[in-house]
This record gives sequence, structure tokens and C-alpha cells, in this order.
Amino acid sequence: MNKKKQKTEENLEIFKSDNELERSLPYAEGISAGFPSPASEYIELSLDLNKELIKHPAATFFGRVRGNSMQDAGIFDGDILVIDKSLMPYDGAKAVCYIDGEFTLKTLRKINNELWLMPANESYKPIKINENDDFIIWGIVTYVIHKML
Repeated sequence: MNKKKQKTEENLEIFKSDNELERSLPYAEGISAGFPSPASEYIELSLDLNKELIKHPAATFFGRVRGNSMQDAGIFDGDILVIDKSLMPYDGAKAVCYIDGEFTLKTLRKINNELWLMPANESYKPIKINENDDFIIWGIVTYVIHKML
């Protein structure tokens, strides 16, 4: 990940993706989540995460989540988002939005012709978007990367 920070707000750090360098990593295909299977013959393969995670390089950014408003959706403080600005927003999408001077990550919901930004933590209230709000849907989240421990 290119560490050139684009924008920092209280809720999200945004970084431009760097696809110029190809980095293939060892890849074990066919990992079983059931009974163990021998994987030694598969370790010869390689995988480039840039090619796997980034479909539109010029429109892709990374973001680091700050806060816990999306924890019930499996998105936690410190997680890394892969954000594609070229994708069209849709109902139910996890989106990075810019509202009244701040970035936020929420689920887009269209209810009765109104746009709502829905958190995934009952400690936070939904945000109804009004015509007076300084608002844009900045990008759609395509992947979330987080530590398991």
C-alpha cells in the first residue's frame, strides 16, 4: 500500500493505491474449512493482491477505519477498506461518504425515496441525507481487510 495519505478525517484515513509494483506472494489454493487436506502441492502457486483486489486502479483507494459504527457488519476500528470510486452506488452498498466536511463509512439505504446512511451498531443513529447537506458518495467498499487476532 502506498503510504501517501490523501485525506485524514476523524473517521477514516484515505490512501491512494499503488499498482505500479507487482508483488506475487505464495498462494495455497483449496484450503479446507472442514477436514484437513494436504496443501503442500499447492504452495507453488502465487497471487498478486493488487490484481485480486483492485479492478479499477485509477479509481481505487485504501481507507483505514476509525471508530466502531460498523462493527456489527464485521468492519472494525483499524480495518483497511478497498474503495472503488468508479462503481455506481446501490441500495445496501457499504459506502464511504463525505458529509458536511467529514468522511464516514455506512450502508446506503433508499427508503421511500429518501437516502439514509445506516450504521451497524445500535449506539449510532441513522443519518437522513437532506438537500441542504454537503454530501457525496465518495466510493463503494469492495473489500475489508482486518486482523484476526
